[in-house]
Amino acid sequence: MTEIACFHVDAFTDRRFAGNPAAVCPLRAWLPDATMQQIAAENALPETAFYVPRPGTDDFDLRWFTPEVEVDLCGHATLAAAFVHSRLRAGAPTRLRFWTLSGPLAVVCDGEDFTLDFPARPPVPQDMSEEVAAALGRRPLELLASRDLVAVFASAAEVRALRPDMAALSRLSGVFAVIATAPGGEPDADVDFVSRFFAPVQGIPEDPVTGSAHCTLTPLWSERLGKSQLRARQVSRRGGELRCEMAGERVLITGRAVLVKSGTFYLGDEAVLRDMVM
Repeated sequence: MTEIACFHVDAFTDRRFAGNPAAVCPLRAWLPDATMQQIAAENALPETAFYVPRPGTDDFDLRWFTPEVEVDLCGHATLAAAFVHSRLRAGAPTRLRFWTLSGPLAVVCDGEDFTLDFPARPPVPQDMSEEVAAALGRRPLELLASRDLVAVFASAAEVRALRPDMAALSRLSGVFAVIATAPGGEPDADVDFVSRFFAPVQGIPEDPVTGSAHCTLTPLWSERLGKSQLRARQVSRRGGELRCEMAGERVLITGRAVLVKSGTFYLGDEAVLRDMVM
């Protein structure tokens, strides 16, 4: 019987039941890919992060799974993994390094704040698509693209008012996800920009708070607003707050996290499990 600890963490928030939930499973060695995907599906959270120690170093290998697929970059589950490790291990270093499909990612822990050092993914202009406008239910001012398609709107109120057709979004050819964004303004005048993130093809109709999206949004709004440090809000139903900074070809994303619950996955002989509970 193999027991796998699992922690449910709300990331990019300082209060429970807000921000973006992630599951974190610290491992001694990798499980089979199919098993990790099954655990992620069972968790039914936007992301489940698995990490293992790198032999001979203080670093870790880190992987992220939605309920449907493995992904190449996830901000909130990286923050959650750093949070879990810093809270589980007495004397944990204040700087962690994770090796991922997107290369090495550093996280600096400073009290309650966790700062992710991620690659910048600046977007490039795209032709307007009536298919995208119809799927979002509102025509954006412009479209751009990096890993994700970016729909820029005139106001935060427009982004909040979107009621996209998820089935139509899932039919967009070659689109990983769609980000809707706008500069800050009422009712979000206290931040520099807002966003929402839709990824139904990845098993996430609307992600509550998306760290990786800010690898694209930060260079976009940094250039347009003429400032390197920005405050961002993802205006999903749960909502979340991020502080973002351009640092050359990197993006620094700072947020907080809280533990919601913990538990154990039991993998192996069901007869052994019956003996445990009867």
